[in-house]
Amino acid sequence: MKFAIPALLIYFALLPVVRAQTADNAEIKRMYDEDQSARKVASIDWNQLNKDDALRRKRVAELLDSNKVVTGKDFYHGAMIFQHGTDTLASGMAIRLMKKAISLDTTINKWLLAAAIDRDLMRKGMPQVYGTQYVKMGPNARFERYKIDSTKITDEERRAYNVETLAEQKIKERRLNLLPISQYHATAKSVDETIAFIRAEVGKGEGSRYDVSEQGINTFGYQIIKTPEQAVKVFRLNTELYPEAFNTFDSYGECLMLLNRTDEAIPAYEKSLSLNPGNNGAREALAKLKAR
Repeated sequence: MKFAIPALLIYFALLPVVRAQTADNAEIKRMYDEDQSARKVASIDWNQLNKDDALRRKRVAELLDSNKVVTGKDFYHGAMIFQHGTDTLASGMAIRLMKKAISLDTTINKWLLAAAIDRDLMRKGMPQVYGTQYVKMGPNARFERYKIDSTKITDEERRAYNVETLAEQKIKERRLNLLPISQYHATAKSVDETIAFIRAEVGKGEGSRYDVSEQGINTFGYQIIKTPEQAVKVFRLNTELYPEAFNTFDSYGECLMLLNRTDEAIPAYEKSLSLNPGNNGAREALAKLKAR
């Protein structure tokens, strides 16, 4: 599905310097949350997801045309939605939206701009430059990093955009080809059994065939988030196994909020923020919790 992108380009040129509206657009935030949640489930219905993605892009285009995309976060949320498009029109729009987001809010996570640039190059048949895109060349093939021109961007620049270094990308490529924890959990008798399994696999180091990295455990936690009383055990485990990773505490705090365990959520978010002072999500969550 294609939209009137040229009209949106005119929109960017006509943006006034000062806007009366300063609050983030709630509708585009809701669509962003839906976009992210749809990708955290264990089994994705890609046909349905592609239809939903197209509808979200159409609505974001309408919001842009009606000048209802205003703040840095609005543009960031819109960029993520277009990032999940299927052609260069979508990836090109993701780049423009991210550039606008960063110009309005320098605290915005710049990883998405790097990813949008890489995806746009990939869709044009050109090598990526940051190294954010991984592909499978067939239904039974392994994940591999899409071809890259490693001379265009330095590792220091990758770090500045929250992208892994070239060496770290090789480690990520291996991790993407490990078995997901959800595969073991599908036959486990309880989440407690799966947690014991995770602990044992972590102890194997690189000998494990399962993705028991911080990211792998976090992904599994979100896959069972609809049963938060179980998911919270997984997120708590992740904070124990990876105590220096800010995202483990952020996700733990989020799940505690779902359970209305505010007194426990606050220190979890505080720990996340202490590990990463740039975690604006944790800062905002703390402000809301303390205002109750």
